[in-house]
Amino acid sequence: MSRPLGLSTFLLASPFSDDAVRPAFEQVAALGYDLVEVCVEDPAVLSAPVLNAAARETGLAVGVCGAFGPERDLSHDDPARRRQGVDYLRGCIDLAAQVGSPHVAGPMYATTGRARMLPPDERARQFRWAADSIRQAADHAAERGVALAVEPLNRFETDLVNTVEQGLELCAATGRDNVGLLLDTFHMNIEEKHLGDAVRLAGDRVFHVQVAENDRGTPGSGHLPWAEFFDALDDIGYRGQVVVESFLPTVAEIARAVSLWRPVADSPQALARDAIAFLRSADVRRARS
Repeated sequence: MSRPLGLSTFLLASPFSDDAVRPAFEQVAALGYDLVEVCVEDPAVLSAPVLNAAARETGLAVGVCGAFGPERDLSHDDPARRRQGVDYLRGCIDLAAQVGSPHVAGPMYATTGRARMLPPDERARQFRWAADSIRQAADHAAERGVALAVEPLNRFETDLVNTVEQGLELCAATGRDNVGLLLDTFHMNIEEKHLGDAVRLAGDRVFHVQVAENDRGTPGSGHLPWAEFFDALDDIGYRGQVVVESFLPTVAEIARAVSLWRPVADSPQALARDAIAFLRSADVRRARS
């Protein structure tokens, strides 16, 4: 598999901090990955010099992913709260530029976990506020050579952008070429009729990919149609990063946020090891749903 493979820090520590960088990078490099996807949960405890030093020492690249809690809501009805979210995203963009990440990824349009039955006009306002906020961040990102990869989430984690089609609508509403999509197989398995068709619909707007099994566990251990998914990525010419993003109850804060109440692998180390073995092997081509 020619695409660079990465591991998310969500599987390693939360919040990920400078103190965790060196051992995490050494562990990820030893497993044979090409990059570490750093989730910026607390910007105050992460710094570019520490990340860059670890990247140099291990030969790993760095990707950047945002974490969008209640204080970082880019579609909130309060303009001050939206500004707060945009400011956080700008900080992530600055970090991405400093560490060489091609993008900042994540569900940046709203607070993760906010799911409500809204009237159409109110949902449309929320959508417009999200587009306006992301546009501001995209202009900041363009000046620094960074893209924004917007992640559709499943219906239990957001009420705003669940599908590739909705994600494309949001990208178009921003009017910015450096805004595209992050496709995550866990969410797609819930929301898309066919993974391959959804990938092809996204086309050149696929800026980033995250992979996990249907139960959010190790790729290759469940029923996801991996051959269909990777064939579709080939069809659209995607050669960007593919990052394993999974969670275990060992990281309590993250497990609570994603409603993960039982282990989906024996350990984080086992999940990371088995995931890269599957993704590097021919099994990714022979997999069947």
